Amino acid sequence: MTMTYAQPVTRRYGRSRLAVPTLWRQVIRKADETAVTEPDRSAHTQLEIYDGILAAFERRAEVLSVLKTSPDRQTAVRRLRELLEVSHLQATAIVDLPLTTASHDRIARRAAELRAALNR
Repeated sequence: MTMTYAQPVTRRYGRSRLAVPTLWRQVIRKADETAVTEPDRSAHTQLEIYDGILAAFERRAEVLSVLKTSPDRQTAVRRLRELLEVSHLQATAIVDLPLTTASHDRIARRAAELRAALNR
């Protein structure tokens, strides 16, 4: 029997870079599929990301304009940080997530659940 072990996370692709795609899969996943839990991410960090994404939804036209005019991903992240006054992690999540109404509803619902859990 062959044992397979997880590969170590290299410095080039640190945890912060790998966290957003995992978050994307958790939030955007269809309701009939089972959600993937993230034991290494705190609820406060998730809520921070959700708040940044919800701020982007409030200014969707400006965010889409920034994404269309940015020549690359790094420039888009930097411009979004300046426009929305959000953290690097939030801006990266905004670039990675689709700005659809369905994803907005899921993110808003999850953010409300996290706030309720943190206020207990």
